[in-house]
Amino acid sequence: METLLLPLQFPFMQNAFLVTMLIAPAAAMLSCLLVLRGWSLMGDATSHAVLPGVVLAYMVGLPLILGAFVAGLFCAIATGFIRDHSRVKQDTVMGVVFSGMFGLGIVLYTRIESAVHLDHILFGNMLGVGAGDLWTTVLISGAATLVLLAKGRDFLAHAFDPVQARMIGLRTGWLHYGLLALLSATIVAMLSSVGIILSVAYLIAPGAIAFLLTRRFATMLAVSVAAALLAGLAGTYASFWLDSAPAPTIVLAMTLMFLAALLRQSLRSRTA
Repeated sequence: METLLLPLQFPFMQNAFLVTMLIAPAAAMLSCLLVLRGWSLMGDATSHAVLPGVVLAYMVGLPLILGAFVAGLFCAIATGFIRDHSRVKQDTVMGVVFSGMFGLGIVLYTRIESAVHLDHILFGNMLGVGAGDLWTTVLISGAATLVLLAKGRDFLAHAFDPVQARMIGLRTGWLHYGLLALLSATIVAMLSSVGIILSVAYLIAPGAIAFLLTRRFATMLAVSVAAALLAGLAGTYASFWLDSAPAPTIVLAMTLMFLAALLRQSLRSRTA
């Protein structure tokens, strides 16, 4: 038993476990809405687009999370604007915008001298998470979770049928851009832990797993949060013994859970 609990004896592992539990609820609940709305690529685009904001914030001496949030929100709004005012489909617009923003971020990063290693921005640094990072994650993830719990049904109605949502009196414009703001904020909360690139797994996999296992939205939210928590804790724990980075190990755990859910659905379909 002492050997099994060995990872919990190190402060850096305790912080890693804690930050995974903090980011899981908001990311998992948001993942459900993105999957149901078909916005999975939006999470990918926004997560890549925050890089130039991080670099520019560093250059002018502003908090990195502020630059990341502004850049992510700009990317989301720009994608929607171009889609609504051109003949180009949304997935194409997202591909162009996020790759352009990501390329801009890399170019800007090569022009500055920074003590912050690019790998920590792209892939996170869960084992280096400090008290400041934990408090930032608590505030952002906590606020996002409360908003999603309070307005979850409104977001769901807008995700399935925006026209019907408008007819029943919902402010669809606020819901649309509010969801984009929550997406950007959640990515910022994950910036110091799982990083820019790997945050997309947190924004897609839990919702996809839950979608395969249930058809009720309330249950889907619960299953998604449970999947994110389980994958986060299991991946972090396994990374200690595998001597690997926690974030990619968590992503691998989510992938295995998704494959298991897919197999379960396939078997149920054959026996039905």
